[in-house]
Amino acid sequence: MTFTHPEAHPHDPHYVSRSGWLRAAVLGANDGIVSVGSLIVGVASVAADPEAVLMAGVAGLVAGAMSMAAGEYVSVSSQADIEHADIRRERRALHADPEIELQELTEIYLARGLAPETARIVAVELTEHDALGAHLRDELGLSEIHSVNPVAAALASGVTFSVAGAVPLLGAVFAPAQHVIPVVLVMTLLALAALGATGAKAGGAPVRRALVRVLFWGVAAMAITAFISRIFGVSV
Repeated sequence: MTFTHPEAHPHDPHYVSRSGWLRAAVLGANDGIVSVGSLIVGVASVAADPEAVLMAGVAGLVAGAMSMAAGEYVSVSSQADIEHADIRRERRALHADPEIELQELTEIYLARGLAPETARIVAVELTEHDALGAHLRDELGLSEIHSVNPVAAALASGVTFSVAGAVPLLGAVFAPAQHVIPVVLVMTLLALAALGATGAKAGGAPVRRALVRVLFWGVAAMAITAFISRIFGVSV
């Protein structure tokens, strides 16, 4: 971005400043726990060979981490491309029609409740200070808080997928062969509960709601996977 904004309380930042990395981290961790746990439960429900279960878990962990990282990079890069295109477009408009852009900014402030004279003064002063920054922030809603970093998002998603997905995998590694499914279920639910609580606290959200959300969808994913595996008698 081409502009910055002062932080009124730098030692106690708003939760929204964490939204970029927190979204990718929670998405990666949740997907790692649910997908690896579901895969192991699905395979274990139709395969008695512990080695096959572990191989499936490891393959799911590696493939899932790479897929999450690549997917985050591609999707966030696409978002960044859109933002950069809008920035270039706004820069050209400011150069070609500065008065029209000034009036556009004035109308934005009018719509937000400022008096006509005040809106014009604010638009003029902000334009003189940083015209592009004012339009990006107030017209397009872009800011440093919402700026995207494809590499950071990919790393956050891939690493958290690997770390979180290792929890149900370790449960399968150390569980007795006849108790793989219940152990993995317990490990998965504990990991999901920890993720839900941590993510909620990091984002300032209600913990109970986050716990219910992640546990419900985690149980649903594992149950559906095991059900399909039993119906077709194959590892899915």
